[in-house]
Amino acid sequence: MTRHPTGRGILLTAGLAIALAAVAVPFYWLVIASTHTTEQIFGSPPPLLPGGHLLDNVRSLQESANFGQVLVNSLLIACLYTVCAGAVCTLAGYGFAKFHFRGRDPLFGLIMLGLIIPAQVTLVPLFTMMADLRWLNTYQAVIMPNLALPFGIFLMRQSMAALPDALLDSGRMDGCGELRLFWKVVLPPMKPALAALAIFLFLYQWNDFIWPLIVLRDGASYTIPVALASLQGLNDTDYGAILTGTSIAAIPMIIVFLALQRHFVSGLLAGAVKE
Repeated sequence: MTRHPTGRGILLTAGLAIALAAVAVPFYWLVIASTHTTEQIFGSPPPLLPGGHLLDNVRSLQESANFGQVLVNSLLIACLYTVCAGAVCTLAGYGFAKFHFRGRDPLFGLIMLGLIIPAQVTLVPLFTMMADLRWLNTYQAVIMPNLALPFGIFLMRQSMAALPDALLDSGRMDGCGELRLFWKVVLPPMKPALAALAIFLFLYQWNDFIWPLIVLRDGASYTIPVALASLQGLNDTDYGAILTGTSIAAIPMIIVFLALQRHFVSGLLAGAVKE
């Protein structure tokens, strides 16, 4: 039997189409604008088809911001941060989920307070610490302060809480040490949660602007958001170059998400329902 679309189905399809357009149209215009000059971008009517100035914008971007080096800086910082922060959040989540020690719950509650404290509150003390350590204008100044990210610890703790304690007890009875138990028994079932955590950490660091702007002083060590912001002048701004840089900056985020999307939703839902 042929099923005809109902009114509810038509409304749902129309709503999804509107949501898709709201997401796709700005991204499409970003890509199109990156192939035009500033004058063409602000022309009337605005450009809707690709232009012929993409290479000119890339060349201007490289000359103005040394964008090749900036891209390498962002990739290196984001990858190092994802690995290091992922390790810290995973170990902390395992400890809070599977170990019982005095003050565990109050300490976890204290960490969760970090979710409601604005990041701007910590900028001054963190900057003072980086200056005392003589880490200003270094990668470690960008990476180290946010390794123990509260949301990452919360995500891994909730995911690992759903892991059966009997599985860990059987591993200990077989003679596994804690590190081997963590590596061989705990981590394999956590792949979806780890994928979700990796996406979140990479995007968090890749898009971070305020903290790198404060601690990075040399243009050769800038990340992409800081470098693009530096291209905005008081009297003259090359929006073609800025939009080209923004388009290029979106590519690694898309690649990371597409590579890990299969695990993303299941990773976020891991631990939401306990048997």
